[in-house]
Amino acid sequence: MEGASRYWLPRLLFQHGLGLIYLIAFLVAVNQFRPLLGEHGLLPVPLFVKQVSFRDAPSLFFLFPNDRAFCAAAWIGVFLSGLALTGVSDRFGTWLSMLVWAILWLIYLSFVNVGQVFYGFGWESMLLEAGFFAIFLGSRNSAPRAVPIWILRWMLFRVMFGAGLIKLRGDACWKDLTCLDYHYETQPMPNLLSWYFHWAPAWTHHGGVWFNHFVELAIPFGYFAPQPIATIAGIFTIVFQLLLMFSGNLSFLNLLTIVLALPALDCRILSKIIPAHPPAFQPPGRAVRYGMVCLAAVVGILSIPPALNMLSPGQLMNFNYNPLHLVNTYGAFGSINRTRYEVAVEGTADPSPTPSTPWREYEFQGKPGDIGRRPPQIAPYHLRLDWLMWFAAMSRYTEEPWFVNLMAKLLQGDGGTLGLLRTNPFPDRPPRYVRARLYMYRFTTPEERQAGGEWWRRELVGPWFPEVSLDTPGFRRILLEQGWL
Repeated sequence: MEGASRYWLPRLLFQHGLGLIYLIAFLVAVNQFRPLLGEHGLLPVPLFVKQVSFRDAPSLFFLFPNDRAFCAAAWIGVFLSGLALTGVSDRFGTWLSMLVWAILWLIYLSFVNVGQVFYGFGWESMLLEAGFFAIFLGSRNSAPRAVPIWILRWMLFRVMFGAGLIKLRGDACWKDLTCLDYHYETQPMPNLLSWYFHWAPAWTHHGGVWFNHFVELAIPFGYFAPQPIATIAGIFTIVFQLLLMFSGNLSFLNLLTIVLALPALDCRILSKIIPAHPPAFQPPGRAVRYGMVCLAAVVGILSIPPALNMLSPGQLMNFNYNPLHLVNTYGAFGSINRTRYEVAVEGTADPSPTPSTPWREYEFQGKPGDIGRRPPQIAPYHLRLDWLMWFAAMSRYTEEPWFVNLMAKLLQGDGGTLGLLRTNPFPDRPPRYVRARLYMYRFTTPEERQAGGEWWRRELVGPWFPEVSLDTPGFRRILLEQGWL
């Protein structure tokens, strides 16, 4: 079959790759969902489902808003992701394959729709959309269909072209080619190579912006071109995403985009690199053919709002048009921070703090803190609390209700919350008081780093969250209203 010979290997690689992304996402849920969103989390799901309708945020957890259900769902997701990653789910027929992919999508949708700000990232919707279309790709022995392959290319186009347009319509530094002069230092979570990218020659920064515009604004049209043009476009996209992975920690966004680029590759070229042979395919039945027509029609209708959004001067970034997260609009880094700010959380055992009281700082797993600590490589894993701390530094604590709960958990010595951190400076008993201060961070210069070995310099801006204990009246009242005490 002509279609089978063109699409079977890209389909196979895409399914394995998406299984890997799902596995990472569900492992994150296993490790972080309960302390962040569980019954006693920073933003408890049981409270959320009482305030939001099922229609607005469909989730299995409206029926079971408890920690046992969260844990069981996360581990089921890990198990099924393993089946998808290893290809076991595709070896026993189309219906089993569809069932596995459908359950993965439903469980992850359930997490995202009750995840509030901790799951409010564009790549969550990307994973859900890609996961939904994976349901229709078929099993290993079923003949690959062109419709879901082209739908995935259309999704990749929206991801890349939308990101390019939002930059042109956003920060002026994307037009004067200076955005990368700041980005590596001020991005959400620098990695171990970000310092080196930041101090690379200026021409690499300006050339990098040109390359960004080329890959995001010109290359995406190649996804729909005949081969080998589509393959060339896919390879450019993959290389671009690898460069982004090398220069920072953007969760599984870049890896997921690489997986989305796989359906653009030519099977004939891939078969020369990957020693795999196509199985004997079963021709699609009438129900499958009609199903593909319906799928194409539904996606076509749902594509109208995001297509109009890309043409609009008021383009939205990372917007969902429906609670199922299907056929969304995407984008990234429409604006670039010029200065990096970080919120440092501190505690003291002193029962009556004075100006001379010593305070000890909590260290987070990924975000900058200790100026001598090299930025770690975290991605494609996602540290949700660390990411929210980056956003918090650009706002006030009154705009971040979860932060008040975080401070209460530290005062209570909550084990789940402390497990989200890298260090606990109070291992024996919780602190009596906690506070948060705002710092301005910058990378050390090569000369400063050679002299002292530090990766960062920081300067105190001022207080960000006041000194509080569990007995502080206003703070205690908030905790009582929320049922924390």
